[in-house]
Amino acid sequence: MPLLDSSKAVQRTQAAGLATKPPANGPRVFAVASGKGGVGKSTIAVNLGMAMLEAQRRTMLLDADLGLANVDVLLGLQPSANLSHVLEGKCTLADTIIEGPNGLKIVPASSGRRRMSELTRSEHVGLIGAFSGLTDPIDVMLVDTAAGLSNSVQTFCQASQEVLVVVCNDPASLTDAYALIKVLSRDCGIPRMQLIANRVKTPGEGREVYDNLCRVADRFLDVTLNYLGHVPEDDKIVRSARQQRPVLDAYPGAPSAQAFRQIAGKLLEIAPQRGARGHIEFFVERLVGPGADMAMTA
Repeated sequence: MPLLDSSKAVQRTQAAGLATKPPANGPRVFAVASGKGGVGKSTIAVNLGMAMLEAQRRTMLLDADLGLANVDVLLGLQPSANLSHVLEGKCTLADTIIEGPNGLKIVPASSGRRRMSELTRSEHVGLIGAFSGLTDPIDVMLVDTAAGLSNSVQTFCQASQEVLVVVCNDPASLTDAYALIKVLSRDCGIPRMQLIANRVKTPGEGREVYDNLCRVADRFLDVTLNYLGHVPEDDKIVRSARQQRPVLDAYPGAPSAQAFRQIAGKLLEIAPQRGARGHIEFFVERLVGPGADMAMTA
């Protein structure tokens, strides 16, 4: 019992340290992306969402891996509607929103639907535009994109204020992360990105991952890479995943949980980039006005 109380005390103290006045100009939107699968991107998106809630931000998590969604699985949820139903005109976007742990709002996608993985750009843009019609108050939205360089990844990243690139310290992850940064910079006009080193053994290893990518990017690309920090290798993440719970909920005092809080704090301190890239943006208008909910058809 004393250990549990101590963990909760750490959780409350760090949350209080992050809590500042929410932004006045609509929700902050952060896309979480990775060059390759299996680097822990969705786990990071879920736990950053929990850290934002601790920081007293009303938070939404969009599962933007439209054909291979897994946020609902990570959290042990069983949604009755998802984004495929929205595109089919069977429900509105608001109808898909479900509540996860601690009040985290989840917009689930579908899994195993080839049609969802082959949407056109206009369909992606229509989906992004539908978020402007939501009336639920939101301070932060995290967009868990698919892994890789697909059109959906590029469009969702363009529509977000910041892109968080998740990378591990292995050659394939580093190579694919650089390829992602290159495409988002050159083809999508994204001038800066935030880097998170995942599953590293020491802070020095995380910084080394960042330095290696920076050296190549500085030489060949016109892009700014900022280092948000690292998430350590932590068996508590594995245990919490088996329980289908975020580590911040299952083990709030774990080293990885503390790392997520620190990264969330840094994110909230970043001044938002102004202006849409590619003429698209989430929440173009502030979330105000009754009856603004939008339905879409394919």
